[in-house]
Formats: sequence, C-alpha cells, structure tokens
Amino acid sequence: MSLVVSHLHKKYGSNTVVEDLSFTMERPGVYALLGTNGAGKTTSIRMMLGMLAKDGGEVLWNGTPLTTENCNIGYLAEERGLYPKYTLMDQLIYFASLRGVPREEAKSRIRKLAKRLEVEEYLYPNAFAPSASMLGQKKKAFTFGGSRVKTAKPKLAEQLSKGNQQKIQFMTALLSDPELIVLDEPLSGLDPVNTDLIRDVIRDEIAAGKYLIMSSHQMATVEEFCTDITILDRSRAVLQGNLNDIKKSYGRVHLHLKCEADARPYIEAAGIGIDSEKENEYELKVSGQEQAAGLLSALMAAGVPIVTYDLREPSLHEIFVEKVGEEHAHEA
Repeated sequence: MSLVVSHLHKKYGSNTVVEDLSFTMERPGVYALLGTNGAGKTTSIRMMLGMLAKDGGEVLWNGTPLTTENCNIGYLAEERGLYPKYTLMDQLIYFASLRGVPREEAKSRIRKLAKRLEVEEYLYPNAFAPSASMLGQKKKAFTFGGSRVKTAKPKLAEQLSKGNQQKIQFMTALLSDPELIVLDEPLSGLDPVNTDLIRDVIRDEIAAGKYLIMSSHQMATVEEFCTDITILDRSRAVLQGNLNDIKKSYGRVHLHLKCEADARPYIEAAGIGIDSEKENEYELKVSGQEQAAGLLSALMAAGVPIVTYDLREPSLHEIFVEKVGEEHAHEA
C-alpha cells in the first residue's frame, strides 16, 4: 500500500493557503506535517480527506484517488466534534456504525479502548458505583451508607472535561480499525498523564503496521514517532525528508554541558556561543566535534568537574525554529 500526495494547491481569493504540497508514504509509519499557526496544515489534511475541494493536485491510495470507499480512514480533527447533549456510548456506537462496524464488535472495541484510555467510569458509570443488587435491593434508588443513592446515569459529552472529551473523540477515530489514521493535534491541551495514555495507543497502531499522518505542535512527541516530515511555513513546504537524514545533515553541533563550577571563561576562550545558561549548565552551539573536544580538554586540564557532556544532533524543535526563522529573515 502507498499514499501519494501530489501538488496540492488551495487559494481563497488571492490568498494562497497551500502551495504545491507533495509527499509520499510508501510503507507504514508516521508522517508529520509541521508548521506555524496558519501555515496550511489543517487545510492540507482536509483536502487529502476530501473534506475540502482542491484547487489543484491529487491524493492517491494504492494508485487510485483516496476515498472512504477504498481506504478505511480514522480521523481526529483539530476541532473537537462530540455532540454535547448525547450520551457518550450512543455517540461511539453511532460513529462506529457510520464506518460499517457491527454493533457487538463496536461494543467490544469500545470496552478495550476505554480501558486503555482510562475512561471506563464515564462509559460504564454503574460499574464504578455501589449497585442496588450488590446491596440486595431492587429499586433504582437505594440506601447506602445511610444516604439515599440513585444508580448512575449514562454520561453526556458536556459533563466531561476537555481532556476526557478528547480521549473519547480519539476513540472514535480508531473504532473502525483504520488502515490510515490522520491525527490533527491529537495531544493538544492534555496533561502529561493523558498524553502518555494516547501515546501508548499510538505506539500500538504503529506496531500494527498502520499509516499515520500527524500534525502537532509538540515536537518531542512528533520526533518520537515520525520517520518523515514536512515543515510548512506560510503555505509552502520549507523542509522535507527523512528526519534522521535531516538531522545528520546538520551534524553534531549542539552541546549540553553541566559542570560543578563556572565554565563560562573556558567556553568564551574556545569561541563558543552560549544559547542558554542556568547554574553552571549550558546549551552551546559548536562548529563541530573538534571545537567541542577542545573545550572538553580545556575543562579537564583546569580540573573543572564535569557532570554532563552531551554532543548531539539538533532536536526537531531546534530544526523547526532555525528553519522557519531563516525563512522569515530571508523574506524580511
């Protein structure tokens, strides 16, 4: 299977919002679409999925135009779309039915995902409250601990926090066991615990051989998952390719140094710029391994205790900031 995005183009009047976007996924994995706000990421995704008309270009799945008829697609939109006044379970069953999932199979998948994402209490509220049958009572309202208690009602979407609503909507994207999964800002607004829950599920989908397209501002998470990237800035691609190859092309020029004494005099003597500094801990930009090794030798000769010395390739965050900054400086 393969996904080919070829020369996508979109304009609103005289304003170009996506300009000649092309990329290919020839094998399962994660392709990341990155960019500043308004760069065209969501517009590109909507054109790929046929939700928005293209002014030019095509999207092919196994050589034919991508549709929900020839590809099982799961989509998590940036804008959350649950119906606030309907029960969560009814909505999940409904969304699964739209993708042709039989009711009993949908219930089984819902239960598994609910457990993984820790939302069982919202979908099965009576399982998390003392029941009348447990207490030998038959009424819907019963006495427990001296108080009169009603059996729990099914939860509505509006009763959940934004983070838990997001986890429910993430479930809807996976209920059909899709081949192609498109996640637009899947981790936006989540706390660290819930972020890890969704990351674990994403890892499982990757291990299962799925094709994923991810748009996110959380560079560390994208870097963990993605194999190939496109960085968009002001409607056009400014950097594309395999992430490992891109990082290698920059070289090992970032040095994280932590000492037990002030190392600034030695850093300055070596002609190395300091990107940031805090309590004898430094983020440095070096010209290469030779300059970094010279600093290390000077510190050791002076007897400065070294806690951390990490010469590395740039992170995706650093590449993104540098590349987008270069584009803006060039235009200025």
